Amino acid sequence: MSTPRRRSLQLPVASQRQRQVFRRRRHPPRWRQFGVGLVFMALGAVMLLGLLQLPERLDTVLLLSTAIAQLIGGLRSLLLGLLQLLAVVLVVLVALLALLLLVGGLVRLVRSLLPHAGAKRPS
Repeated sequence: MSTPRRRSLQLPVASQRQRQVFRRRRHPPRWRQFGVGLVFMALGAVMLLGLLQLPERLDTVLLLSTAIAQLIGGLRSLLLGLLQLLAVVLVVLVALLALLLLVGGLVRLVRSLLPHAGAKRPS
């Protein structure tokens, strides 16, 4: 007969290394941080210069007023569409209620014409 294997509870062996979760992140070298900072500043300056030249190339006030007008028109169209959708849902609900009333009336009419189960028949 073979003996059943026993599983023993073993604690993990403490290692000299820290776990991956608790390790400190290594920072990039200072020259790389300095270079990335210079690149970001250059990109920001170029973008600001481009934005400063924008009013010369197009009429900003006209662009803004057109955008606001189209936004208002879009919101009006959205609200009108929602109102129409609500009207359609209301019509469908009224139609379903009408059908329910017709079926309920038909069931009551048929029940009134059938003889009652507990009523005595005249002999």
